[in-house]
Amino acid sequence: MESRNLKGFNGRILRVNLSDGKISVEEPPDDYYQRYLGGRGFIAATLLREVPGGINPFGPANKLIFALGPLTGLPLPGAARNSVGAKSPQTGGFGESEAGGFWGVELKKAGFDEIIVEGIAESPVYLWIKDGEAELKDARHLWGMEVAPTHFALP
Repeated sequence: MESRNLKGFNGRILRVNLSDGKISVEEPPDDYYQRYLGGRGFIAATLLREVPGGINPFGPANKLIFALGPLTGLPLPGAARNSVGAKSPQTGGFGESEAGGFWGVELKKAGFDEIIVEGIAESPVYLWIKDGEAELKDARHLWGMEVAPTHFALP
């Protein structure tokens, strides 16, 4: 993969369609990164572009978006942030929250700046991401488990 010199970004978006089980990788143009700057900007741009007004926030037309900023993964205090957003079921508008920890850093190391999840799966699945590759895996055996046992049951 040719380096695009995006200064803090990988240049890759992971799109996961739960309805048909398809996963694709998009490589937006450089100006996408300059215009929206990461995190909240990526979420807002995707929701405005792809989610029609008046949809049911719990329906398949909504998107769940995980997005990183250019500083995610740098050894700086507060730089391990990631944003999660969708059309809010509470307000019907933009809903977004931030979290810290290792998750965003690991996603950046795996080669992605954003994950867009769309559709509804017919049965429980989980998204496995490793070394720039992603796949949906059956999660029926995990259904109903609490967090710690689920964590230890995953490969």
